[in-house]
Amino acid sequence: MHSRELTLAELFRPQTVVHAGFYDAAVILCGSLIIALSAQISFWLPFSPVPVTGQTFAVLMAGALLGSGRGAASIIFYLLGGAAGLPVFAGGAAGIFWLIGPTGGYLAGFVAAAWTVGKLCEKGWGRKVITTIFAMTIGNILIYLFGVLWLGWLSAAAGLNVMGLLTAGIYPFVLGDIVKIILAAILLPSGWKLLSKNGLTA
Repeated sequence: MHSRELTLAELFRPQTVVHAGFYDAAVILCGSLIIALSAQISFWLPFSPVPVTGQTFAVLMAGALLGSGRGAASIIFYLLGGAAGLPVFAGGAAGIFWLIGPTGGYLAGFVAAAWTVGKLCEKGWGRKVITTIFAMTIGNILIYLFGVLWLGWLSAAAGLNVMGLLTAGIYPFVLGDIVKIILAAILLPSGWKLLSKNGLTA
């Protein structure tokens, strides 16, 4: 009897130490690549210094599918690659500026969100629609929190008020994130039901 529920990555993880190590490295790399690809789905709004991208969905699903440790590691690996010069940030951008500029808080929030969603899904939250919605919402709130706090600190010198901060840092993303949460709430529980029907999980 497991003390926690299995994530998808854990379910298929090899038992031998060597194979498990290669497996973990492979899924972390795959998670990073998917996040990098999702960042290329992006567009800028004239009133926000932060682009709208497909990353949020990929980040939260990385946590849900890979688990807390591997999910957070895939984000960190992605961020390190971008900071080192790989064109993995929104629109093929790269460089350390993305970690310390207006987008820095959101990128840091990705790590916290993936880890938290992973932890919740390790407790079985990804197997039911309502708990999946709660897990993804908590992950989104963490991304907003990190992003807006950092954006607010950078914008303090410019005298940006609370309403201006919300307009630039949260409002443009809410509708898209609601759609992503609904999509996750459909996909995750459905995936677990399919695995259960095929006898791959309890």
